[in-house]
Amino acid sequence: MEPALIGTRLASAAISPLLKKLLVSDGPGAGLTGNAPKVRLSGLVSFRGEKRSLTEKDVRRLAATLVERSLDERAEAPFPADETEAVVHTLGTTLLALGDLDMDDVQAVRLGHHTLARRLRAAAPAPDGLSTDSALYLESLTEWACLHILEFFTQRSTFIARSLVEQTRGQTELIAKLDEVIRRTPRADGRDTAFERRYLDHLAKKHGRLTIYGIDLHHSPDRWPLDLAYLSLEATGTGADSPWFETGTAAPTDDDTAESPWFAAAPLDHGVRADLALARYDRVLLRGLAGSGKSTLVQWLTVSAATEGRAEGMAYLNGRIPFVLPLRTLTRHGERLPAPDLFLSAAGCPLTAPDGWADRVLSAGRGLILVDGIDEIPEAERGRAREWLRGLLDTYDGNRWLVTSRPTAVRDDWLASDGFTELTLSPMTRTAVTTYVRRWHQAAGPEAEPYEQPLLDALRTAEHVAQLATNPLMCGLICALHRDRRGFLPRGRKALYEAALSMLLTRRDRERDMAAPYGVTLDEAPQIQLIQRLAYWLTRNGRTQLDRARAESIVTEAAPAIPEASAYDPNALFTHLLHRSGLLREPTEDTVDFVHRTFQDYLAAKALVDHWDIGVLIGHANDDQWEDVIRMAVGHARPRECAEILRELLAAADAAEDRRIRLRLLLLAATALEHAIEVPPEVRAEVLARAAEVIPPRTMAEARELATVGRLVLDLLPGPEALHDEDAQLVVAAATHVASDAAIPYLARFVRHPYLQARSQLVWGWARFDTTRYAEEIIARLAPDDLYYTVTTDEQAAALVRLGLRPERLDVREGVGVTDRGFAHLRPLLGDVRRLRLLGDHAGHPVLRAIGAQQPRVEELVLEVDVDDPPFRLIAAAFPRLRSLVLIPEAEAEAHWDVTPLAPLRELTELFVTGGKSAALTGVEHLPKDIGIIA
Repeated sequence: MEPALIGTRLASAAISPLLKKLLVSDGPGAGLTGNAPKVRLSGLVSFRGEKRSLTEKDVRRLAATLVERSLDERAEAPFPADETEAVVHTLGTTLLALGDLDMDDVQAVRLGHHTLARRLRAAAPAPDGLSTDSALYLESLTEWACLHILEFFTQRSTFIARSLVEQTRGQTELIAKLDEVIRRTPRADGRDTAFERRYLDHLAKKHGRLTIYGIDLHHSPDRWPLDLAYLSLEATGTGADSPWFETGTAAPTDDDTAESPWFAAAPLDHGVRADLALARYDRVLLRGLAGSGKSTLVQWLTVSAATEGRAEGMAYLNGRIPFVLPLRTLTRHGERLPAPDLFLSAAGCPLTAPDGWADRVLSAGRGLILVDGIDEIPEAERGRAREWLRGLLDTYDGNRWLVTSRPTAVRDDWLASDGFTELTLSPMTRTAVTTYVRRWHQAAGPEAEPYEQPLLDALRTAEHVAQLATNPLMCGLICALHRDRRGFLPRGRKALYEAALSMLLTRRDRERDMAAPYGVTLDEAPQIQLIQRLAYWLTRNGRTQLDRARAESIVTEAAPAIPEASAYDPNALFTHLLHRSGLLREPTEDTVDFVHRTFQDYLAAKALVDHWDIGVLIGHANDDQWEDVIRMAVGHARPRECAEILRELLAAADAAEDRRIRLRLLLLAATALEHAIEVPPEVRAEVLARAAEVIPPRTMAEARELATVGRLVLDLLPGPEALHDEDAQLVVAAATHVASDAAIPYLARFVRHPYLQARSQLVWGWARFDTTRYAEEIIARLAPDDLYYTVTTDEQAAALVRLGLRPERLDVREGVGVTDRGFAHLRPLLGDVRRLRLLGDHAGHPVLRAIGAQQPRVEELVLEVDVDDPPFRLIAAAFPRLRSLVLIPEAEAEAHWDVTPLAPLRELTELFVTGGKSAALTGVEHLPKDIGIIA
């Protein structure tokens, strides 16, 4: 028996007459006159005061009758028979505590039956030696009794009058308090509103255009309107806290974990549109590789909050005031991180806000705080940054916070204790890459049009090209180089960067017939030598930005050693590099940085190899800011140098006592191996053998880290034979995060695996691969037992139809059925569905009506709903055979719902509300008598 459902088993007709005996028919007064005392509960019970009609012994007999009648409703006792006497005694003691509570009837009703029951249990002596079943039974029965007691209070003749008086008094007190708050609040006299208009206009202009790297050849603009250039990215998180239920044999409780039956088959990964993450979570730590789009997302959120006519889904930012805080800028001189009144000036905003404006915005909970680049400050300063952030969080509640970082810059759960949800930007899907390529060529103009389709063909057929096109930066470089080289692309990341540097440093100006605007003409090699000195200084000092004066001095010191550069005035030389190289920029008048961190890493690696500072490389091997530098250094190194770097990395891994550090170093060696032009076979074999020591991964975080090795990891991962169930799931997770279709043959070995979570991981990985190929080689061959088929796009739905699959369990995400063609794909899938999940914006979405029009034989439904507008009538009409309904509020807010429209669902036996702050349900009495409700 489920103790939580006792109240639904014990009919009101049986319990009401019994509990009514606990209360007197009327109280000694309503307390409406000025001097009349309020009616305390001790004056309303029948076992206290002048109107006493029950003794303590009578109350305990009443408790025994309640227990007896509740047992008559059940075929099986909910607690051990030898504990019956103790249960009756404890219930009687709890009911007697009703007369000891220091409150009146209006206050009791305001509390609600859940809180009143807790107060009673706290006032009564704690039960001694009862089993868990008995304790749960008592908890449920006490709550049900309190519900009826409060009902009796509301029926008293004096209750309504007393309630109105209390309400009037409360409103009077509230008005007085508000007047006092208004009196104490400094008046801005309209200056705040006027300033906010100017400030938002400034942000919209500053962040409203996106640099498209390499697009500025010939006569094309190098910046494009953000609303046209921005691509919606996906972020994934981990853990059983995600509401993607696979199976559920019992209702969830506060003690449920990933090992409990409720979460028994929930996939560990779940996805959310990155720009909507702050709609679901108030605080987000977003991780992403270099070039993955973190800073572009910050721009998009800023512009979405600053402008009207927001893109679809971005209305949640209405009224938010963005504060863009790039840490590399705030700390470039080692300054203390700013207080709110210095946010604007520290970030380079030229506007001057009214005194106290930022404090007023944040105190009102209207802020959108975007802290960009934890990884771009030295590791020693990150703890100080966290304390600064915590100070802001403790002071200003109710705002929305986004912090970005490279994946390994801070440990897992770095901000978890502060309420942050950790998400990671996913590599671009094939569909996203295609969209990006088309938009790039549209921006580049008519001259680029002939190269669009050949590049799309190359991305489908040339694996070495597709491997590189995993983020917006690399996609932009590939597009630019493909056009610049008339349809030919270099192989490998190092060759790609070399070609990009050649294009930016020399070929761009030459093909545009540009003279030397600063009187400087340099070939490619001397320019690289000078610029890599800047990259070397920044990397050695853990920075991504430096003062212009220091940058000029670095170039001045380096120029005499470079014959071709020594003939020029140092100031003209630096100005030429800054404005014509395409690699440097001025974020402010007195600072310089690289257009992207990737170029800094590449050139710093070249400088380190040129100087053969191998000790510096290995000494920073465990520093996340140096990971790409070390990989690229292996690419720059000659065979003997390459072997030495790799062996030193293995030696450092051996010396590491911490398993996480050892894992990182071994994976760093393995990923660096992919960049090597030539490496001795014995060194390659040794690196691969050592990397195999950390396989299979132990956690989902390790699985994702393994995937960073790339295609090489597929040769290291074991097959399904002799793997424990959990290990099978983790190696599948690692392989599904490898951004290459080369992973598909490996994943195909797991399609018949008996462990449900391993097969669920295969389904969830579909979005990262070519839709058709993955469907044919993986999805079509999956063992369907207890498996939810998750579809996130119309193309996936069409693939299921084309394969002839008719799943019994279907999970439909936002993005499916957005067009009539999508509905056509979805309809054939509904015939055999018994368990359906609709997660995403489906509460008011046409897809819910489209599904309902098919009258599917769905028996279990999980639905994400709008807190303010749950579609109960639509659910009742669409799913007449529904037996179980799980409702997930789409926002962390209190739900106050009338469930009366669900009354036509006569077969409904389970109603769960989970995921929100709390839910108060009315109209429950109209639902089937035996329904179990958990809210």
